[in-house]
Amino acid sequence: MSRSRFAVVAPAVLAFAFALTLALALAHGLAAAIPPASAMPAAAVRSTPPPGAAGLVFEKSEYAARRARLMEAVADGAAIVLGAQTLPGYNPFVQGNDFMYLSGVEIPDAVLIVDGRRKQTTLFFTMTERAARGEGLPAALVTDTRAFTGIEQAAPADQLGPALARLAAQGYVFYTPFMPEELAREVSAEKLGTLQRSMILNPWDGRPTREHQFVRLLRERFPGAEIKDCSAAIWGLRAIKSPAEIDLLRRAGRIGVKAMTEIMRATRAGTGEWEVAALFEYACRREGARDIAYNTIISSDENHPHLHYSRHDRVLADGDFLVVDAGPDLAGYDVDISVSYPANGTFTPRQREIYEAALAVQRASVERYRPGVTFEQVAEEALAAVKQSGFDVDGPLFKPRSMRNGGSHYVGMAVHDVGGAPRGPLAPGMVFACDIYAVYPDEKLGVRVEDTVLITGTGCENLTPGLPRTVAEIEALMRK
Repeated sequence: MSRSRFAVVAPAVLAFAFALTLALALAHGLAAAIPPASAMPAAAVRSTPPPGAAGLVFEKSEYAARRARLMEAVADGAAIVLGAQTLPGYNPFVQGNDFMYLSGVEIPDAVLIVDGRRKQTTLFFTMTERAARGEGLPAALVTDTRAFTGIEQAAPADQLGPALARLAAQGYVFYTPFMPEELAREVSAEKLGTLQRSMILNPWDGRPTREHQFVRLLRERFPGAEIKDCSAAIWGLRAIKSPAEIDLLRRAGRIGVKAMTEIMRATRAGTGEWEVAALFEYACRREGARDIAYNTIISSDENHPHLHYSRHDRVLADGDFLVVDAGPDLAGYDVDISVSYPANGTFTPRQREIYEAALAVQRASVERYRPGVTFEQVAEEALAAVKQSGFDVDGPLFKPRSMRNGGSHYVGMAVHDVGGAPRGPLAPGMVFACDIYAVYPDEKLGVRVEDTVLITGTGCENLTPGLPRTVAEIEALMRK
């Protein structure tokens, strides 16, 4: 894409061009290439602080209610939840999802004991007020921890051992998550599989996960204590989103939709996939997202069979059809969106055929999600409706299972949120991806239509509404 053509697409793309020019100037020492501050687009200078910028993401009562439900699951003992560790290098600290879910606290190297017997929680950490401010944390988090967090007790990190010894002496059952913690852009179950291949079962490594090492230490130091896994208990809580979580997910959805719309408008034949990815991330961060939910997936041409392709290494050619699968991370909560569109802004007859089939199934599915039904029931109902509208659902276009059932993974604090996917009847508060996709490798074509969906008391809500989805809408947007 030429610079002049890119610059006329939209004010937001001007903002991206400014940010890209600035980054290149800093990287190459080209001070003269940096535009003056007056040249920065107004959209980039107005700002609303993201959730949690000055305190907890949610009210203290929200976290207290979560801990109270966990206490019910560990009534004969206490849950010990490790916080994320200080990272080496210059990576920003991001708290583990389970710890964040229960406390809202972003202090590194902290530990929670959620006492199911006494119905109270203790936060163990060591951090000075100066260190907190240096990390961008409110001073009150360390100077008045109880008032700030709502957690009943706080203690120095070196008191964790004596505290556990006292509980063990009283016959407490120790619960702790056995599954790996989720950090930024991670998924616990997938992380375990990766660590098993690369580390745990590697004959030249063999290290356990951090969680299994902690379990081993608990058993060594407190041989009389029973140690149980509480991953499932915490994940069960996370599977049903509260009203506060839903509000945050709606906001994340609006950010994701806005960013997707911008990249569709900006794409042309000659655009580098890296430009599309950079614009998406910039557009999300500009709206207050701290990160993107996962590495932006862009597949085109021969890369369509690789469903999570994220190298961003092609220049889009005239006639290319691309799939972009991406989402923002807003205060630790993700949404999952996929769009499919032609790089030149005009669908070929074959691209239209494939796309409209996928869109028909996806829309029919979203219209039918409701409490009490299963994914399989919705798929059957949706295909019947699509068939009635004139599509040959028994033909080769609908042969892939992924073109027949859109029910997919949970979405929340991780894009593939804990628990995998709903198995059995859907329930209010569940949030998941409705994802219709297929690949036609012989034609170098692929399609994906995906939204993030909430089950409500009576039906469902699309948390990522407003995208140009029909062929006419997409082509009109890309002509602008």
